[in-house]
Amino acid sequence: MRKRLGIKELTSVCRRLRKEGKTIVFTNGCFDILHRGHVGYLSRAKRLGDVLVVGLNSDRSVSRIKPGRPVNGERDRAAVLEALSAVDYVTVFDEPTPYRLIRAVRPDVLVKGGDWKKKDIVGSDFAKETLSLPYVRGASTTRIIDKILKTCR
Repeated sequence: MRKRLGIKELTSVCRRLRKEGKTIVFTNGCFDILHRGHVGYLSRAKRLGDVLVVGLNSDRSVSRIKPGRPVNGERDRAAVLEALSAVDYVTVFDEPTPYRLIRAVRPDVLVKGGDWKKKDIVGSDFAKETLSLPYVRGASTTRIIDKILKTCR
């Protein structure tokens, strides 16, 4: 099964899955340097339904919200996500937010990380349920980058 899909193909797949009675969970993010926090988060998200769809910020999208990033390009980040058993589908989006993508997918459950308040989660108006999952303490891409930079000095 091919995991990386464009938005049109993903929309069609989600429509079919919904007809089959599957619960679709959606999350999005940069997933730049994958760490245990990401893996734990994605595993918890997957347990909330039958199918986990990950919207991945494109390189251009990441650089708009995180100066100097991404460290890993979108093709590499997508390949790593695809390799995770918890992830069923990955799609790359280029917009500043995943609003259009979430509107197309219309997930049953929309999930974001613990620093997001439910009322601030983009696209929640298209999901049946919106959740904010807790972070894994001490697991942060920024912290990893800072440690690498400190070690190199």
